[in-house]
Amino acid sequence: MNENLHQKVILLTGGADGIGWECAKAYSNAGAIVCIADKNPIAAQKLSELVKPGTFIQCDVSREAEVKAAIDTVIARYNRLDAIHNNAAIASPSKPLDQTSDNEWDLLMNINLKSILFTTRHGLPHLKATKGSILSTSSLVGSIGQDNHAAYVATKGAVNALTKAMALDYAPFQVRVNAVSPAAINTPTLQAWSNEQPNKADLTQYLNQLQPLGNMPNGDVIADACVFLLSDAARFITGTILPVSGGAELGYRTII
Repeated sequence: MNENLHQKVILLTGGADGIGWECAKAYSNAGAIVCIADKNPIAAQKLSELVKPGTFIQCDVSREAEVKAAIDTVIARYNRLDAIHNNAAIASPSKPLDQTSDNEWDLLMNINLKSILFTTRHGLPHLKATKGSILSTSSLVGSIGQDNHAAYVATKGAVNALTKAMALDYAPFQVRVNAVSPAAINTPTLQAWSNEQPNKADLTQYLNQLQPLGNMPNGDVIADACVFLLSDAARFITGTILPVSGGAELGYRTII
């Protein structure tokens, strides 16, 4: 076991499944103490699968009081916080902007974006003390766009911009801020998005061809990159939006 996150205390939002759960396992395998903040209580049942004992905190990241309580719980239990991974997100609805309701817009913004405000507001004092890290799960669509998915794309573009602004703001405190940018990853969130598409029967083939390095991977490929970004091996990296996309953004290809 390579413990390059040895005894680091990591708050991971949205860690119950998909990329988040793969990150929880990878962080634990690398020696970290993982504190999962998620609405889904199934995460509590899965803690026993982690190599190192972890903590589950039921938390709606769109509610500031619950985020603050989650961070307070981590500090009370471990007396430190080394990293925050803002992973919690939703991807629905899948529609153009003019068809997006106010409620849909607000929910996406609150979960995908405002939650980062809350974790930073209440977590930053502790990260300053440990010279820790902030990591967010973005998406390739935040850089290149995507049709019929306007509000979600807007949140991920904002995550990218926030990552750079926060990296500059917190560099004087030796707090690094980065993001990881997947393309098509086989997760429950992507499956739910696929079910909203009119051509969902053809989507699997399309998504498997999207990435030059091969078919849609599982979330472990993202988790490995996240371990690196939170480790001391990345100690001089900040403000980076790291594509972990199999080369999906590299340009036109002839696919036969």
